[in-house]
Amino acid sequence: MIKEAIYHKPINQYLYNYDNETVHIMLQAKAKDLKSVSLVYGDPYDFTGENWNYKLKEMYISGQTESLDYWKVEIKPEFRRLRYGFYCESFDGEISYFTERGHYSEAPKAIGYYFCLPYLHEVDTFSAPNWVKDTVWYQIFPERFANGDPSINPEGTLPWGEHDPTPTNYFGGDFQGIIDHLDYLSDLGINGIYFTPIFKAGSNHKYDTIDYFEIDPQFGDKEKLKELVTACHKRGIRVMLDAVFNHSGFYFEQFQDVLEKGEASQYKDWFHIYDFPVKPGEKPNYDTFGFVANMPKLNTANPEVKEYLLKVARYWIEEFDIDGWRLDVANEVDHAFWREFRHEVKQIKPDVYILGEIWHDSMRWLQGDQFDAVMNYPFTDSVIDFFGNHSIDVKQFKNRLTEIMHMYPENVQNYLFNLLDSHDTPRVLTLANQNKDRVRLMYLFLLTFIGSPCIYYGDEIGMDGGGDPGCRACMEWDPDKQDLDLRQFIQNLIQLRKETPAFGAEGRFEFLHIFEESNSIVYQKQTGNEKLIFVINNSDQEQIITVPELAGQATQPIFADQAAELDEHGQVQLSNYGFQCYKIQ
Repeated sequence: MIKEAIYHKPINQYLYNYDNETVHIMLQAKAKDLKSVSLVYGDPYDFTGENWNYKLKEMYISGQTESLDYWKVEIKPEFRRLRYGFYCESFDGEISYFTERGHYSEAPKAIGYYFCLPYLHEVDTFSAPNWVKDTVWYQIFPERFANGDPSINPEGTLPWGEHDPTPTNYFGGDFQGIIDHLDYLSDLGINGIYFTPIFKAGSNHKYDTIDYFEIDPQFGDKEKLKELVTACHKRGIRVMLDAVFNHSGFYFEQFQDVLEKGEASQYKDWFHIYDFPVKPGEKPNYDTFGFVANMPKLNTANPEVKEYLLKVARYWIEEFDIDGWRLDVANEVDHAFWREFRHEVKQIKPDVYILGEIWHDSMRWLQGDQFDAVMNYPFTDSVIDFFGNHSIDVKQFKNRLTEIMHMYPENVQNYLFNLLDSHDTPRVLTLANQNKDRVRLMYLFLLTFIGSPCIYYGDEIGMDGGGDPGCRACMEWDPDKQDLDLRQFIQNLIQLRKETPAFGAEGRFEFLHIFEESNSIVYQKQTGNEKLIFVINNSDQEQIITVPELAGQATQPIFADQAAELDEHGQVQLSNYGFQCYKIQ
C-alpha cells in the first residue's frame, strides 16, 4: 500500500454538500493500489459508554487515470453532521485506517482522530441557476455578426466580409443585425447568447471600456438593446453580457482625470499607480491588463471603485433584464469583490448566471460564494488535442477528462461553460487542420458531455480563422458559402440534447472503454432508466470496435454515421472518424 499517495481533505471536491441533505466524500489513491475502500462514519455525538458508534459504507471508483484512482461515496447524515475516516485494503492484503491524523492498523477509539463535517448547512450548498444545464449557448462578437443598420456605421467601416479582420478595422456589426437573425439562431436550437462587450469603448472588441453605463454607438442605443433582449426572451433565448471589471479603457473618464491632474486627482486611488506623474507607454508606471498600457487595472479594493462597478452590475439587470454576466479576467480581481458582486446581483435576480473567465483550476471561485461557473478551458484543450490535432492519444485523453471530472464537485460540473473555441483562440476548423470529420466528432463530444455547451458564431457553418484577429472575421451569410451539412449536423445534436435527457447535462458521464490501437473511445451517459452508449472512431481508418455492453442487448440507434453496423456480439463497424450512439432498450 502506497500510503503517501492516499489523500483527502474535508474541503472542496473531497467533501461537499451535494444537496441539502446529502454529502459526497472522495478519496484519492495510487492507481490500482487499493482493492477496496470503505467509509468509516458516524455521528460525532453517538456513543455507547466510551465507544464511538460508527458504520462502514463501501466506496466505489468514480474514475481512474494512469496514476490515480478516485474513490467516492454518498452519505445522508441523519443529524446533518459527521465524523469519518477510511478503511483501506490493498491488493497485497495490507489494511489501514486513514484518518485526519494519519494511518493506523486499527480503528482509533478517540473521535478526535477522524475527519469532521461539523454541520451540513443548506446555505453552504452550491447553487446555480437550473436553466443553465439545459442551455446551448452561442457566442456573438457583435462587431462581426451582422450589419443591420448602416446609418450608425463607425467612420471608415469596410464592406461586409471583403477584407481580413485586423485589430483596428470595422465592418459595422450592430444590434439590429443580431435582431434580424434571431430566427436563424432559434432554428439552430440556440437558447442562450453570450455577447462580448457592448459598452462604449475605443476599439472593435470593446474590452477597453470608456463608459460602463452607455452602449457603444456603433451597436445602437439602449432602446435597441431593450428590443434585442425582449426579442430574445420571446424566443426562449437567455442573454449574457460581458463585464470588464479588472481594467478600464485608456479613455475611461476617471483615468483621464488622473492623467490630467496626477496626484491631485480624486480618482488616483481607483488604479494601481506606482508614482506620479502617470507615464503611459511601453513600460507604464501603473498596473495594467497584461502589459497593455491602454488597459489600466482597476483597484477593486477601493470602496468607491467597488460601489461604481456594483452599480454597473445592478443597472444592466434592473433596466434591461439580462440573464447573466460573463466576467473578463476574473481571476485577477480580488475574491472579496466577487463575493459582494454575487450578493448584489443575486438579490436583484436570484437566477442570474455568473460566469468567470478563468483558464485554470478554479476551485477557489466555485464554492458557492462567488461564481456559478467558469469557462472550461481545460476541457477545450483536451478535446482539441485529442480530436482536433491528434497531439495526445486516447489514454492521455481519458486521463485528462477524468482529472477534469474530479477537479470540482459533481454539482458544479453541470454548470461549467464548455467551449471548443472563442474570440481568444483559433477557430475549431483551423485547429482541426480543416478536417470537418474531426470537427463533427468534437461537436458530438461537446454536446453530449456534462455542462453547458457553447458554439462560437460561424463555427456551425464551417468558418475558419487563426488566433486573434483571424478568429474574428465577419459572419458568412451567403448560403452558397456555408457548410449546410455541418450546420444540420449540429442542429440535430442540439435537438437530441433537448429531447433525450441522458444526451445532455443530466446524463451521468462514464468512460467504458478506450482502444489505443484504433484511437477509439466508448462512453456512457445515463439518467434514471435511460442509458446511451457512444462509440467513436477517432482515426482515419475503418475500425471494428467490440463493446461487451452492447452484446445481446436490444438497442436503438439514435444518432449515427451512415456506415455504422452492430452485430449480436457487440462488434461495431465504423468508418474513419465514424460514430454511433445506441439507446439501450
